[in-house]
Amino acid sequence: MSETEKHQFQAEIQQLLDIVIHSLYTDKEIFIRELISNAADACEKYRFLQSTGKETHESDIEPKISIATDDQAKTITITDTGVGMTREELVENLGTIAHSGSKAFLKQLKEQKETPDANLIGQFGVGFYSAFMVAEEVQVQTRSYQADKPGHSWTSTGQGSYEIDNAPDISRGTRILVKLKDDDKEFSEAAKVEAIIKRYSNFVPFPIELNGELTNKVSAIWARSKNEIKEEEYKEFYEFIGHDHEAPLGRLHFSADAPLAIQSLLFIPSKNIENMGMGRSDNEVNLYCRKVLIEPKAKKLFPDWLRFLKGVVDSEDLPLNISRESMQDSSLMQKLNKVITTRFLKYLDELSKKDADQFNKIYDEYQRFLKEGVISDFTHRDALGKLLRFETSTLDKGQKTSLTEYVARMKEEQKEIFFVFAPTRETAESSPYYEAFQSKGFEVLFVYDPWDEMVMENLARFEEKTITAAERAEIKIDSPDDQSALSAEEVEDLGKWMKENLGESIDQVKASERLVDSPAVVVDADKTMTANMRRLMKALNQESGPTKYDLEINPRHEVIKRLHATKTADEDLAKAVTAQLFDNARMAAGVVDDPRELVTRLNSLLEKVLAEKK
Repeated sequence: MSETEKHQFQAEIQQLLDIVIHSLYTDKEIFIRELISNAADACEKYRFLQSTGKETHESDIEPKISIATDDQAKTITITDTGVGMTREELVENLGTIAHSGSKAFLKQLKEQKETPDANLIGQFGVGFYSAFMVAEEVQVQTRSYQADKPGHSWTSTGQGSYEIDNAPDISRGTRILVKLKDDDKEFSEAAKVEAIIKRYSNFVPFPIELNGELTNKVSAIWARSKNEIKEEEYKEFYEFIGHDHEAPLGRLHFSADAPLAIQSLLFIPSKNIENMGMGRSDNEVNLYCRKVLIEPKAKKLFPDWLRFLKGVVDSEDLPLNISRESMQDSSLMQKLNKVITTRFLKYLDELSKKDADQFNKIYDEYQRFLKEGVISDFTHRDALGKLLRFETSTLDKGQKTSLTEYVARMKEEQKEIFFVFAPTRETAESSPYYEAFQSKGFEVLFVYDPWDEMVMENLARFEEKTITAAERAEIKIDSPDDQSALSAEEVEDLGKWMKENLGESIDQVKASERLVDSPAVVVDADKTMTANMRRLMKALNQESGPTKYDLEINPRHEVIKRLHATKTADEDLAKAVTAQLFDNARMAAGVVDDPRELVTRLNSLLEKVLAEKK
């Protein structure tokens, strides 16, 4: 016999329904994820009751979730074989404020003082009500796990009231039938629903059947012990989550209990798409809470320089008031970011010691990202510094060293880490800036990437050692006793004359204490700058005006000694040689923008030399 009872929604529930129905219209597909998540929670509760030995109704029925679509009737039905509800629980959970958490939800809306957006769906446990975004009517049939409690049905259009009736012939669990509005009939199409399940609910730990077929076939292996997972499972999971059939270069599977409960599985793809000219890559690490997707490609989960990673991060510590929806708690996200970034850097450091060849493959492919991190991420700068690799003056071409290894090899009298920027090793070895270090037997890092100098400037120190560009280093060679070298007075005289002839480009001309084989070298008059930094600033249109240089001359070099004599005997020739020396020095520094004048002058000098040979 029917005992239909009609009830009015509690005022707060009606207010909530009005907001859901009339204001939150953007991500309507969320309602499917929310109903599946509620079903999974009910199954989880039932499984727990079973584990405690508690007697349950229909104990032979395993917990699972079934979804049926009917595009003719415009319905979608979601059924679970979980704990179910009693009549009293139906009223408490769906008709009043008591257990739904809606009071906190409404409080936040009032504090916002504005119309909420769809990101609030799923918060505060009010996910069930999201069904009314798309429903003409929602019918809930449920029966509790308690054997002596009969089944009931709950029906509402969301318009102020609901009805409760007996439903004696149903099985344990809950069945939600959503009769869709005409505008939302797409959610009765199997293909649409399947795509939503795979996006949001694929890793729910219970079977999800859609129209009788299992849809969630790939399991949440990140939640299992590494020891019980086969390589084939990792491969299958990566192909699913990463949409990539090439084996990844690296994999980190880790879990932590403190300071946050985290389970994570991260992959390093075999190819850096930014190197392939495919534009800036997007972060592809998804954030889950208890195997339910909260945020796909979670933007603040990792620093931007780790945007090449693919995988999942699952944290049970996400507060219930924000679970199953995009992260609102920025402090929690920052903590997650720090913990998992630190752990990933530790993985790379351990890999570099355990399998150097594999680490080098990763480094060769993704070094630009790590260097970007050094420049932009103060928090992880020191850890990133340990991962950098460079060629050096003491190793064979192609071999690279870490800064840690470099420091361990430093001579006792060497107090700084030195580097020379050049486009190639051959250029570095012939650089006038390298001569003094070679003379003293100091190891020098050779850096070839135009951004490496910026990396070194931002790193600044490593293991208490200052990192210094060779161009700016205060280093003196052990000068040989050369009686033919120009005296201090002669250098001062020549320097004054050269400065007068070179004009505004020169700040000062002085004797060099660093040159061995080269006649001259230029150093930026601004001691905080180098030639390469000038080039970068020009490329970024950040030049502040004409650059002035200090010209250092080698008083022992034949060209300099002959120039001193020639400036009196043949001033025109001496002026041409001086200009050529300056341009040669700038050429060695890589700061000559237009070599045409240099080449014209050089040809003129060659012509003069050859004419004198006749």
